[in-house]
Amino acid sequence: MALNFSEVLDYWLTEVGPKGWYAGGTALDAEIRRRFAALWGSADDGALTGWIVGSDPALAYLIVTDQFPRNIWRGSDRAFATDAKARMATEAALQAGWDRQVPEPQRQFFYLPLMHHEDPEDQARSVALIGERMPDTGADNLLHARAHQEVIRRFGRFPYRNAALGRMSTPAEVDFLENGGYAKIMEALKTQGSGPDSGPG
Repeated sequence: MALNFSEVLDYWLTEVGPKGWYAGGTALDAEIRRRFAALWGSADDGALTGWIVGSDPALAYLIVTDQFPRNIWRGSDRAFATDAKARMATEAALQAGWDRQVPEPQRQFFYLPLMHHEDPEDQARSVALIGERMPDTGADNLLHARAHQEVIRRFGRFPYRNAALGRMSTPAEVDFLENGGYAKIMEALKTQGSGPDSGPG
């Protein structure tokens, strides 16, 4: 029986919840793979675009296409296979104003596809949107958005994806990865403005 969007939201927003969204771990990855890999496959095939019709189903679509693959396919290029579909849904949601119809902190999932894009303009948009539209709970997200933006500013791509995507790292990227990487950028940003750490997308 096919899952519906409310089952995705119940799982991600309630069962996992904010404390688990970025905790990671093999157990969570395995659970998401078991429960949602087939649904992600449907999204990858284009079968879930009918969910992009309102705030809640679009939010579920973004979770399936932007969040779940990072758990299901961690370490593989398939982790990023539906990123373009997620950005398409984000654009539709922003145009319709659906992001403003869901409360914080789940509103962040409308902006993460932009943060995950190796594009300077989308990086700037993610920083602006999180700063403007998540005034109450967005401090952590804004810090990570700024960190992602800084990585793209330096390298034009995310070096920590190179292995999964079969890309050769430059000497500068190797130095970055071997000497603190994303965490070091986060620490530098925290000296300018506080916020707890999480992990790169």
